[in-house]
Amino acid sequence: MTVTRFQDLPLADRDREWDGDAADKRVRAWADAEDEPDAAYRDAHIWYDGDKPDNFTSYKLLIADVVNGRLKAVPRGIMAAGNVMQGARGGIDLPKDEIGRVKAHLARYYEKMGDTPPWDR
Repeated sequence: MTVTRFQDLPLADRDREWDGDAADKRVRAWADAEDEPDAAYRDAHIWYDGDKPDNFTSYKLLIADVVNGRLKAVPRGIMAAGNVMQGARGGIDLPKDEIGRVKAHLARYYEKMGDTPPWDR
């Protein structure tokens, strides 16, 4: 189990719509990860199950999409992930000892957006 390394992805426009399913399809195509996940696919997520890295369902908290051929963090995707994490475990199954690291990772993107994470408000 592991939190992905902070990528410091460029931000997409703040008003860009967020559709996680559509973003996942674009990220898979961009990363050439349509058969199985790879490192580029992993970079679009905050967390993945390191014991099962070849399983797409191991990847959680997608925050990025492909915009004009580039992987970018989408503010509304970051906010969606933040809302999930606001409730501590937030409806996704993460190890308790990794929640703080996930929140710290997300907090760096909130800071980049000039915002405060929902759990700090």
